[in-house]
Amino acid sequence: MLNKPVLAESLIVFIIVLLVHAAVWDRYSWCAVALAVQAFYVQFKWDRLLQLGGAVFQFRTAANSGLLPASMVIPLLGVVMKERCKSAGIVYFERFGIVVASTGMLVALFLSVIAVGVTKPVPTNTCILTGVAGSIIIYTMKHSLTVSEVIEVLEVLLIFVYLSMILLYLLPRCFTPGEALLVLGGISFVLNQLIKRSLNVIEGRGDPIDFFLLVAVVGVVLLGLFFTVLFIFMDSGTWISSMFFHMMTAVLGLGVIMPWLYRLIQKNPLFWLLQFLFQTQTRTYLLVYWTFLAASACGIVFYQNAKRSSESKKHQASTITRKYFHFIVVATYVPGLIYDRQLLYVAAVLCLAVFIFLEYIRYFRIKPFGQTLRYLLSLFLDERDSGPLILTHIYLLLGMSLPVWLFPRSCAPKGTLSGAGALVPYSGVLAVGVGDTIASVFGSTMGEIKWPGTKKTFEGTMTAIFAQIIAVALILIFDSSVNLNSSYAWILASVSLVSLLEAYTTQIDNLLLPLYLHIMFMA
Repeated sequence: MLNKPVLAESLIVFIIVLLVHAAVWDRYSWCAVALAVQAFYVQFKWDRLLQLGGAVFQFRTAANSGLLPASMVIPLLGVVMKERCKSAGIVYFERFGIVVASTGMLVALFLSVIAVGVTKPVPTNTCILTGVAGSIIIYTMKHSLTVSEVIEVLEVLLIFVYLSMILLYLLPRCFTPGEALLVLGGISFVLNQLIKRSLNVIEGRGDPIDFFLLVAVVGVVLLGLFFTVLFIFMDSGTWISSMFFHMMTAVLGLGVIMPWLYRLIQKNPLFWLLQFLFQTQTRTYLLVYWTFLAASACGIVFYQNAKRSSESKKHQASTITRKYFHFIVVATYVPGLIYDRQLLYVAAVLCLAVFIFLEYIRYFRIKPFGQTLRYLLSLFLDERDSGPLILTHIYLLLGMSLPVWLFPRSCAPKGTLSGAGALVPYSGVLAVGVGDTIASVFGSTMGEIKWPGTKKTFEGTMTAIFAQIIAVALILIFDSSVNLNSSYAWILASVSLVSLLEAYTTQIDNLLLPLYLHIMFMA
């Protein structure tokens, strides 16, 4: 029997794909439609494998595979980026968008082939459909990509295969197949870009903040892989292991990551960072304000743990309590988006590196803070944190930051895009900070009419849409750079579709929703 929520989620994704296809209408958008059709059928094979325990790795329970919504994110990002940069006449980034779309399609096809290959008996119709979609995509790539671009796509696919085998084995039940596709596909692409740019360094070319993002992401991932392998052979909870952890972190940071960043930006990274952070008085004020908000977030964590009684060991923070952090994140990002987006870009990278490093300390029980972090964060766990890692707060940060990082600055002549594209950097704020938060708070307190097959309510979704429209109006008032050019119907449709997706998806909404709103605004 078909799962109604999965069908509803698939229908919403299909509508988004068709709207983007109608806006772009080229061979790449046709390929996206073909990919969506085959991913829809393969998704049910993945769901069956998860239910029967036949998947190769252990994936997150209490969620469907999420293959269709995850498969479409990277290809659609590439398609809309290509179209925007083509309109701006920036050929380099137009070609880059084509590479992104081709890479996303090939990685999604690879995941589909795995599901079809391990399903018994072999699903003949699904195999034929996957073969047809794959043939269309590969034929289009053959007539669109240069030899160097084909090699780049294959490099990302190779990195993705190896990363998947390593991380899905080391981190069971942390991801669904769809989440693994998004997270590991993104890391694979970032690693490939860093290697490519490191081998072709041209002084004065490239923005240092882009290099900073690439090196930070790859650096923390490599750091985690190194210590995961190391602590297989030794107990990570001892003082000797903890001292070795801190010492090797310093060695890898100062001996590998810093020289790597120096090679790319041709400046001392520490001096460049300090000069960048305190370049203007506005940046100083923003940093002081953000420090206060960070202290407030820490205060909430300590206060909620202090309320936890010794008798109620299974006590968990309520949904409303967890949404406090969403409000704090909105208060953090909105001033940065209005006054200094470059500072927000770099600050978000630093915050991501700190979050992941603290998660390493918690996961490996590194003294003196490992056990304390385990105790403090256990209060805020939910059903999505079923694996050894706690990732929901990192996903929240990523959901707010990805629209800022992925914004095509080179294709925006005056630092902003026209029409709904002007709201692209605000996608995370609208989808997660406002929409998801309001939907959860009002849905859990006042909602009575539930969407079929889910715990989400009609009242929560409608309130979320209304709140996001109000937020767009406030953005228009306070951010003079935003000019929507009468694209209000598209914005309303985008917000409504993403809010409906929030009601039906079982994937990590903090990660998925901002990316789909980003795609819709870019289209």
